[in-house]
Amino acid sequence: MGVLLPLKSGIKVWKAIPEQKLNWKPDGEALTCAEMMRHILEAEFLYHQILIRKGSVGLSNLSNPFKDNSFTTVDNELAFAQPYRKNFLEYINTISVSDFETIRIDRSDVGYVRTLGDMLLGE
Repeated sequence: MGVLLPLKSGIKVWKAIPEQKLNWKPDGEALTCAEMMRHILEAEFLYHQILIRKGSVGLSNLSNPFKDNSFTTVDNELAFAQPYRKNFLEYINTISVSDFETIRIDRSDVGYVRTLGDMLLGE
């Protein structure tokens, strides 16, 4: 899966989940609906850090704002994530066509080095 998640569709689904079902999970090993939402929004923030610092070093000594913010409601979660998403989209708009092939993202700590284009498209 690429970094650019189909968030508009996700938001529609998330807003349709009744509040009393946000802590539901299909089995004991799964994330709850609220945890899955948080996971997706936080992952976008973390990927942004990896991309702008060109590798896993982007996660070193990172202050993750999602860790200290408790989930309350879908609307509050989306409002909290909005400035981070805005920063991520602004970053995407700065990428030139040549950057897709010339910038390397070093995630050798987890077994790969990929081009920026491959990271964004999830190839």
